[in-house]
Amino acid sequence: MSRHNINPIGSQFFLRTPALFFPHKQVCKGNNLYYPHYPKSEKMATRGLKICLAVSSLFLIILAIVIVTLILTIFKPKNPDIFLHPVDLENFQLLAPNTTSAPLGLVITIVNPNYGNFKYVNSSGYLKYRDTIIAEVPLGIRSFPARSTTNVSTTVGIMTDKLIQDPKFLSDIEGGVFNLTAEATLPGKVTMIKILRLKAKIYISCGVSFNIIAVDASSSCMSKIKL
Repeated sequence: MSRHNINPIGSQFFLRTPALFFPHKQVCKGNNLYYPHYPKSEKMATRGLKICLAVSSLFLIILAIVIVTLILTIFKPKNPDIFLHPVDLENFQLLAPNTTSAPLGLVITIVNPNYGNFKYVNSSGYLKYRDTIIAEVPLGIRSFPARSTTNVSTTVGIMTDKLIQDPKFLSDIEGGVFNLTAEATLPGKVTMIKILRLKAKIYISCGVSFNIIAVDASSSCMSKIKL
């Protein structure tokens, strides 16, 4: 049979047959034949991932702004209000014979205006006459709930021998009034919304004035909290 008698229909069918079984573009890599991914699908997936990351980043930024705003406004630490009350002054004998210590009862009222709880470790304060320490004030361990008022009762032993050694004390007694200074530092932790815990210290300084003639006392306190 001559090469010019080849059936043209059969030739066309033979050439088009691969198109029926392989309608997509074939790629040959080495000895392997595979079909590549659609570029459009890859672009859509990448775009979706970028949008997801952008939304997540925006959400985290907004959350951080809200937290910082709350800390700087509502949760911003405020100094507590401190009140010092000497009690049972009728039985307070500052210059009792044959004694070197005079017990004095104190009630310390602490008003916590913050939205966080404050708990301090075992602490103590001091009573001073001018620059001389005349008593130690034991404060123990205590917690102050958020936005609450707490009373702390304690007893101090004033060292009268140190008072008598100061010549200015006798002149104060003759005038009927003498003044003391109370100081304390309370190291502890602040807990807000049961999650955030921060180390903090409260510094307390009180001036106490005793009126011997009226058997009365008054005080004025200042406090500062530092994180």
